[in-house]
Amino acid sequence: MRYITRSTESVVKKASKEFPVVALTGPRQSGKTTMLRRLFDKGYGYVSLDAPDIRAAAAEDPRGFMEMFPPPVVFDEIQRAPGLLPYIKQRVDADRNRPGQYILTGSQNILLSQNVTETLAGRAAVLKLLPLSYREQAGLPGQPLPWEPGARKERRRPTLGEIWKSMLRGGYPEPVADPGRDLALWRSSYIQTYLERDVRTLRQVGDLALFQTFLRALAARSAQLLNLTEIARDIGAAVNTVKSWMSVLEASYQIIIVRPYYENLGKRLVKSPKVYFSDTGILCHLVGLKDPEHAAKGPMGGAIMETAVVNEIYRTLAHRGETTQLYFWRTSNGAEVDLIIDEGSRLLPIEIKTSATPSRAMAKGIESFRKDFGTKSAKGYVICPCPEPLPLGPDASAWPFFDL
Repeated sequence: MRYITRSTESVVKKASKEFPVVALTGPRQSGKTTMLRRLFDKGYGYVSLDAPDIRAAAAEDPRGFMEMFPPPVVFDEIQRAPGLLPYIKQRVDADRNRPGQYILTGSQNILLSQNVTETLAGRAAVLKLLPLSYREQAGLPGQPLPWEPGARKERRRPTLGEIWKSMLRGGYPEPVADPGRDLALWRSSYIQTYLERDVRTLRQVGDLALFQTFLRALAARSAQLLNLTEIARDIGAAVNTVKSWMSVLEASYQIIIVRPYYENLGKRLVKSPKVYFSDTGILCHLVGLKDPEHAAKGPMGGAIMETAVVNEIYRTLAHRGETTQLYFWRTSNGAEVDLIIDEGSRLLPIEIKTSATPSRAMAKGIESFRKDFGTKSAKGYVICPCPEPLPLGPDASAWPFFDL
């Protein structure tokens, strides 16, 4: 299987030269182990804590285990043996000025981040590796986003059919690198493995069949406002159960939560967020879509396109090691913008459309946003499958999806 260069490789290498510990998190099968074994193939030991016997040895005699695997070493799936973290801290503190001693991976953010934060504060760089972005799939891992300096303006633009086919395929490295793989079989196996391992580890889920029903119900609401009460009613589960399952999905990187933008931070935290599945391939599988044309023209077409754009921006920023400040904007009088990127010094409004024929009416929400926020807002973009960039008045430009 061919190796696909990841945009976060340089970030991980840089971190390993500046921090004693590098912790790389991300969903299962996103390519963490493959990338690290390629980057740290010389001089580093490698230990997978997924194996029961290895995990038992780490739990029974952590000090002896650390002696057996001295740094520099990669500990894969560290959340399986969190008891090692205090001993890693002890080793690091004894030689604080030596960078790159331990490279840790984990596919469960809630466990890894909590333990790393508490035990290795100031000693570890915590980075993410998510499924492949489209720029990585295209062999342009360092390509800036369209509104950033250095963005390429000319490249081969795929057809509409190719765009939707790529959305059905998703971004997990195995099906991308091997186009001959049976996508339905790979995804059903992935979801089943995920159910059996991550869900049971993070929460004691008694009814896996009901959890699968919940997954499908949530997938049908990707890119929509999250209404836990409605989902609970539809699947016949308690609201607290659904809330608990949402935390499992977010902790294992299966969904992205995007909150509404308000200048008052408190309002952002209490108002209803939007939910996106973190891979369009998994999303399409859960809602039963197998054909690109059906996906494009069916009732889920807009949600799939919006999910794809949000994921591309989220992955691109996360793979640089940047904090992802993504929001949406909606007012009581009906004005809305699909995505707001808070860049610190400015707000960037983005609308997402499925039509390949952009019009100024598509930028109506952006015009309202800029009117409300004035100079704090940059000129916006309407991302759609149009063939070429096109100005849409003074407030926005249409931008081809695959140039994103």
